[in-house]
Amino acid sequence: MNEQPASAPSLRALLRRAPRGLRWSTYVAAALVLLLVLLLATAAALVRRPVPDTDGELELAGLDAEVEVIRDAYGIPQIYADTDDDLMRAQGFVAAQDRFFEMDFRRHVTAGRLSELFGEEVIETDKYIRTMGWRRVAEEEWALLDTSTRDALSAYAEGVNAYLEQNEPNEIAVEYTILGLSGLDYEPEPWEPADSLAWLKAMAWDLRGNMEDEIDRVLAGLDNPPERVAELYPPYDAGAHAPIVDAGGVVDGVFEQNASGNATRNPRRPAVNDDIVRALTDLRAGLDRMPDLLGRGDGIGSNSWVVDGEHSATGLPLLANDPHLGTSQPGIWMQMGLHCRELSSDCTLESSGFTFAGVPGVIIGHNADIAWGFTNLSPDVTDLYLEQIRGTSWIQDGEEIPLELRTETIKVRGGDDVTLEIRETGHGPLLSDVSDELTTIGDNAATTETTASGDDEYAVSLQWTALQPTTTADAVLALNRASNWDEFRAAASDFAVPAQNMVYADREGHIGYQAPGLVPIRKSGNTGETPAEGWLSANDWTGDYIPFDGLPNVLDPEDGFIVTANQAVIGEEYPYFLTRDWDYGYRATRIRQLLEEEGELSVAEMTSLQLDNANPMAATLVPYLLDIEDLGSDYYDDGQELLASWDFTQPADSAAAAYYNVVWSNLLRLTFHNTLPEEVWPNGGDRWFAVVTQLLRDPRSPWWDDRTTEDVVESRDDILRQALLDARDELTQRQALQPDDWSWGDLHQMDLRHSSLGESGVGPLEWLFNRNGHRVGGGSGIVDATSWDAAQGYGVTAAPSMRMVVSLADFDRSRYINLTGVSGHPGSSHYGDQTELFVDGDYLPWAFSRDAVVEAGEDTLVLTPADDE
Repeated sequence: MNEQPASAPSLRALLRRAPRGLRWSTYVAAALVLLLVLLLATAAALVRRPVPDTDGELELAGLDAEVEVIRDAYGIPQIYADTDDDLMRAQGFVAAQDRFFEMDFRRHVTAGRLSELFGEEVIETDKYIRTMGWRRVAEEEWALLDTSTRDALSAYAEGVNAYLEQNEPNEIAVEYTILGLSGLDYEPEPWEPADSLAWLKAMAWDLRGNMEDEIDRVLAGLDNPPERVAELYPPYDAGAHAPIVDAGGVVDGVFEQNASGNATRNPRRPAVNDDIVRALTDLRAGLDRMPDLLGRGDGIGSNSWVVDGEHSATGLPLLANDPHLGTSQPGIWMQMGLHCRELSSDCTLESSGFTFAGVPGVIIGHNADIAWGFTNLSPDVTDLYLEQIRGTSWIQDGEEIPLELRTETIKVRGGDDVTLEIRETGHGPLLSDVSDELTTIGDNAATTETTASGDDEYAVSLQWTALQPTTTADAVLALNRASNWDEFRAAASDFAVPAQNMVYADREGHIGYQAPGLVPIRKSGNTGETPAEGWLSANDWTGDYIPFDGLPNVLDPEDGFIVTANQAVIGEEYPYFLTRDWDYGYRATRIRQLLEEEGELSVAEMTSLQLDNANPMAATLVPYLLDIEDLGSDYYDDGQELLASWDFTQPADSAAAAYYNVVWSNLLRLTFHNTLPEEVWPNGGDRWFAVVTQLLRDPRSPWWDDRTTEDVVESRDDILRQALLDARDELTQRQALQPDDWSWGDLHQMDLRHSSLGESGVGPLEWLFNRNGHRVGGGSGIVDATSWDAAQGYGVTAAPSMRMVVSLADFDRSRYINLTGVSGHPGSSHYGDQTELFVDGDYLPWAFSRDAVVEAGEDTLVLTPADDE
């Protein structure tokens, strides 16, 4: 800022000396400033206007009796009612109070209708969603659901719609005010049960598994032989990283903890050419352009573990969970409690935890008897197929089979409607049709197995378990009502997509694990690891799925604890194929190590474990870095010296962690960017830990050689040396000359961005909706899993979306924390009031009993039946 010189005249003096015309102009400027102040005050009022009433009394049509909504100091609602219908109706009403714009935005996403709100820039996303048909599948699920689930979905929708009927759009969300000012004439449509079901498809997309890996294996093989590509996807090391279930097998279709089994596979890699490569490259780029709200399907994971009473200071189990998802503002979860005043056949719910705005019930948490948590099982439930198309048919085994055709119209704000022609083979929709450039991907894609003619085209289809109607919504509410292991497993049997690892604990002292979900059984020609040739039926799915009773599960293991962190579920002797693209187990191994060291854990020790930020790759790599001698000057030695005394942990204020991660980023760049296409440059996560660990043992591996340098063959130490030098220069440029002034948190910042208006590019709107610049520790492949992508920068790309620890001995001693806050209104104090606590590693008390809820209560809203008149 330029300060005014001391001798400068005052504003009053200038006005006295100024000609009348200038003085009048100054008065006008002052009036404009006053007008701006008034406008800002009006804007503040508009921002505050949608913040809901949380105290007093409101009518809610359809209620049978009064419902209480007690909120604590963080706005977390606990709902009390006399019937399940009233609970669900009130839950819908409360969710709409806090988060309706988010709900509305999500349903536009899942229905492929974003263009109606935001114009032609989002047409591509709408095309992908319409092509996959998420909303259509959600509507088909309705008939499959249990009557009680349909009742819950209907009551929830009635509660949402009652709130909409009571409020104008500008009273529902400030986003509607802003969209109205931009010229959009819009009023939210009534909420429908299918809107709730469709959001489960979005979560399945976020957790879909290895679809991008299928493409990446092909792209990595363009300039590298198969054996070198295989080095980029090392086999899972079960000796170093124990699977979730360490014994058992399938006997007569039923998984038994003490049995064994085995199976074989016959992999076959399809032939590809330049046109197919271009198609896959463009498809991957298109998928990467899908909204962040929907997740990337990779680079994410979760931690959960459960310990029995012998390993708990309370004498009963403790259960911990922290799902890792893409970051957003508001976050994906709402904390909420659903309480029947008296349990009966009409009122069956007594659950508390984390729910999705727009979906009835508690998704993760506990009821009066059991607790449960999720991590991504990551089975291979998606396959891309290269398809041979002839006119209105697709070819398989030399026969022409009619394509399934449908036409949809996308309405576009400020533009002409777009007609979308959607084609499907027996495998699934042709995703490549979304891009005009991919409607024909080459005439020489055929292999000797095809009967290609000159008029044939080639396309890419997607087969995915989520594109068929399932009963996952039944599972959510059944979990809320389960009271023991058998009822928990019965609920899990309906959990079709996304397939999850489910951990369990109950007040009787039992702990358990169940792998649920639809996991396809493939014919032997298709391993699911690369796009398959759709013109050969040998590559098809069989049409059957791994039977639920055959999926791995365990009750009360001898170890006394269960750890799931996306590692392999079970060893290779398991007779069914789940996937080969597991997380490589570094987080799981670290958690097991800490559990074994602690022996007996308290709630506080469980929360501390969730915050562990030790980097498992550092212990392997740092000794090699320290062996590099004579960096040339004290300037470069300063960085290396930080590593000599580093304990391998990554708190936000660590200078050594900053240097190490910049070295790691540069090592990956120097080793792989010159040999791999940009689309598959390393993100630096757990798979790359395994890849580089192997390469470090081979100092002359061809991967170390920089292909851009002629007549020079680089070795491992050449690359390590250059990475150390480049990291020192990079940190000097980014942060400071002195290493003591470096910090990992200044590099590794977490931005929480609003999924729509927060991406507008309009500064004041982004300021209003986003909450950016949080300095955090942790990192990729670490228990405190704040992931980052080494190919893009150091900022956080995914993080724990919440954290919870449940005490089965006393639910009121449990602890939880949300990434943001319960409110979706930027004018609310609860929009992000948990974020700083989250960043600092703090937790909130988790009141469950009526006494604890009342004691913590700040506001009480009574919802009353609407007057019949």
